[in-house]
Amino acid sequence: MILRIINSKPMNNRWRKTFSIGSLCLLLSLPAWAQKDESVYQEFSGYIGADYRYFFEDGLYGGQKNSFPSLVIQPEYLYEWNGGDNRIKFIGFGRFDRDSRRTHFDVRELYYQTVKNNWELSIGFKKVFWGKTEAVHLVDIINQTDFVESFDGEEKLGEAMVQFSYASSIGTFDLFYLPYFRKRVFPGERGRLRTSFIIDNDDVAFESDAEETRPSFAARWSAFTGPFDIGLSYFNGTGREPFFRQTTGGDFQLFYGIIEQIGIDIQATTGPVLWKVESIARKSDFQDMWALAAGIEYSFFDVASTGLDIGIVAEYLHDDRGLLSFSSLDNDLFAGTRFAFNDTQSTEFLIGGVFDLDKSTKLWSIEGSRRLGNSWKAEVEMRLFDDVDQNEFLNFIRRDSFLQFSLNKYF
Repeated sequence: MILRIINSKPMNNRWRKTFSIGSLCLLLSLPAWAQKDESVYQEFSGYIGADYRYFFEDGLYGGQKNSFPSLVIQPEYLYEWNGGDNRIKFIGFGRFDRDSRRTHFDVRELYYQTVKNNWELSIGFKKVFWGKTEAVHLVDIINQTDFVESFDGEEKLGEAMVQFSYASSIGTFDLFYLPYFRKRVFPGERGRLRTSFIIDNDDVAFESDAEETRPSFAARWSAFTGPFDIGLSYFNGTGREPFFRQTTGGDFQLFYGIIEQIGIDIQATTGPVLWKVESIARKSDFQDMWALAAGIEYSFFDVASTGLDIGIVAEYLHDDRGLLSFSSLDNDLFAGTRFAFNDTQSTEFLIGGVFDLDKSTKLWSIEGSRRLGNSWKAEVEMRLFDDVDQNEFLNFIRRDSFLQFSLNKYF
C-alpha cells in the first residue's frame, strides 16, 4: 500500500559542509573585490529573534512536549556590481528548538546572477515561488517544503539550480535545471504535528537509481495581458511530496517517485475584486492526480476614512486523491478576512478557516504582524483543529492546536 504524504528535510551533512565552506570563502573574498571597484553595492541585513509555540492539549503520542521556545536567525548579504547587472546573494537560516529535528540550518539562497539585455542567468541555491491563491499553492513545486518550519508549507528549503529567464513581447520564459533533490524532514519524538510513529528521515527509497542526484527539469511561461496575470508550468523529476510505502515488516518507509506535472495559475484584477485560480495535473507510475484551488478576494479600501483596508477571501479547494491527500483539502472551502491598517507599524491580520464540505473537520487560523519601532517586529500565529474526522490524515494531529508568538530584531 502506498500513501502519499507531506513532510520536509534540510540538506545532508556532505552538502551542508560543502556549501558552508564555499559560502564562507565566497563571502570573505567579496570585500576585497569591493575595494577595487567603487561601482559595487553591498548590503548586510537580516534578523535574529525568539519564538514561543504553545500547544493547548497534551500530545497524542509519548514524549511529545507542550511548549517550544526557540531562537532563530536569518542573515542576508547582497553584493552587486556593473550597475546591478551582476550580483551574488546569500540568505542563511538557522533555528535552535526543543525538537532536535526542528533545530536546523539551511542555505536558503546563495547564487550568482547576471543580467544581459532581456535575459538573465542564475546559478546556485535559490528559492522560486509560483502561485496565486491564499489557502494552498498547488503549482509551487521548485523548492522542497521546510515542513519542520511551517505547518502550512509556506516555508521552503533552498534548491540547487541553474535558472535561465528570457523576457519577450509575449511573456517571460523560465527554464530550470535542478541537479540535486532534497528530502523533507519530519518532526522528532518530542515534536508536535507528527504521525503516531517517528519517521526515519534516512530510511528513504527512490524510484530512480540515481536517488538524490537524479536531475529534475522545469519550465514556466508567465505574462500580463489586460487584467490577467497568467502562468503555465511544467515539471519533470523527483516529486517533492513523498509517499508512505508499507514494508513487508509492517513499517512505513518514505518513497520519492518520478513525476510529471503541468500547472496553470491565473489572477484577474477587476476593480476591487481579485479572481484567482491554480490547478495541476500530475502523472506517475504510482498515482495520477489533479487538484484545483479557485476563489475571489474583494477589498474595501480606506474604510470610514481610517486608512483600514479589509479584504474578504473565499476559495474552493479540491484534490481528487480524497483521503490520500495529506493536506486533507480534497473538497473544502476556505474563507477569511484580511485587515491591513496601513499605519506606520504595517499592522496586518488574516483570520480564516478551512471547512470540509463532506466531513466535520474544521481548521481555524489567525496570522498577524506589527512593527515595533524602527527595527523590531512582532508576529502571532494560531491554528485550531476542530472536530477532525477520524478518516482524515489530519486526525494524526487533531490535538495539536497551538499559539505562537515571535519577536524579531532586524538589522
